Amino acid sequence: MIAGFDAASPGFGRDPWPAYAAMRAQPGLIFWPEFDGHVAARFHDVRAIAADRRMVRNPAAFAGEQECRRLQIAENFHDMPFHERFVQRSMLDLDGPDHDRLRRAVFPFFTRTRLESLRGWTDDLVSAALDRVLPQGRIDVVADLAGQLPAQVIGRLIGTDPALARQMTDWSEDVVSYFDVTNRTDSRKAKAEDATRRFHDLLQDLCAARRAEPQPDLTSALIAASDQGLLSRDELISTIMQLLHAGHGSTVDAMGNGMDALLRHPDQMARLRDDPGLIPQAVQEMFRFAAPLPFFHRYASEDLTVCGQDWPQGTRFGLLYAAANRDPAAFNEPDRFDIGRKPNLHLAFGAGPHVCLGNNLARLTMETLFTQLLARTADIVAAGPAVWKTGLQAHGPLSLPVRLIPAG
Repeated sequence: MIAGFDAASPGFGRDPWPAYAAMRAQPGLIFWPEFDGHVAARFHDVRAIAADRRMVRNPAAFAGEQECRRLQIAENFHDMPFHERFVQRSMLDLDGPDHDRLRRAVFPFFTRTRLESLRGWTDDLVSAALDRVLPQGRIDVVADLAGQLPAQVIGRLIGTDPALARQMTDWSEDVVSYFDVTNRTDSRKAKAEDATRRFHDLLQDLCAARRAEPQPDLTSALIAASDQGLLSRDELISTIMQLLHAGHGSTVDAMGNGMDALLRHPDQMARLRDDPGLIPQAVQEMFRFAAPLPFFHRYASEDLTVCGQDWPQGTRFGLLYAAANRDPAAFNEPDRFDIGRKPNLHLAFGAGPHVCLGNNLARLTMETLFTQLLARTADIVAAGPAVWKTGLQAHGPLSLPVRLIPAG
């Protein structure tokens, strides 16, 4: 790996970009002993691995039960009954026909056309949130604004109780943070298992309510698909659970990263105020500039050649999406935040079979927030130092204090 590289350090959480640049400068793929795999940091290498269907998330695609169990224990993913049943067997960690089958079941709810029906409701949600925080003047963007919105939006689509949004966001954080290869402690393990159990109980009750009285939401649609034999009961629960996990934390992080980028580049914030039509491009640039989900893994399901090298079956790869999105071989002046950047074919949402299903929903929520936030303020300035998440699983501020100066 890189000498002195410590993804768990506060310094890396705050500014990972020099380490990523050093990784891109190394030839080939970098072997990381603690990960027991090779890491790709350049754009074309990351995209080639992510887009290759022979690259899988789950070793069950090529390994026997005994080997899968060995890998599970090595990752400390064992002795977690609910986590093993509903997280480790979710759509995210399935491959091939099973993954495609579950993805087809939920895809109609995530098309751009379908999600446009949420735009008016999301506008009202953001407007109410700004009505609440603007009089305060000084707020924490994460705790007081961004942290309140994505759970409400994905919950509206799925059909969960809005009053539980904050609680579900905390549970999601406990589940998702345990995927971080740099900090998989027993205390985090216990939190991830407990949060998964609580999610299961909540969703079991939700499914029972929707069976008794169906609604025009994703949960009711998946129940109908389950009744037709298209997915099992466990797959029903795990799919809803995964969508909630994915729809909560990563969008909060993206909002925080986007606000931080605007604060660091006041010329771009002014440009966006002058031309709100750039909002969709600006949101894409926010995702490229600081990807909220920097790191994912794949396994080679067979002997194969990729990135100019031969690899044996079972080789593990780490994909540094965040590093790839700052690769000068793929982007002109990649360390420059440019809200008008075109083209902007970044990898923040991944690539290939596991490309992020909720990317349209995340962009809609971000576009709504920044459109209203800039329209209703004359200026936004930093009001103190940000505190950043550590590790490779997520990148975003834990706290981002700002001062909002209302327009007019």
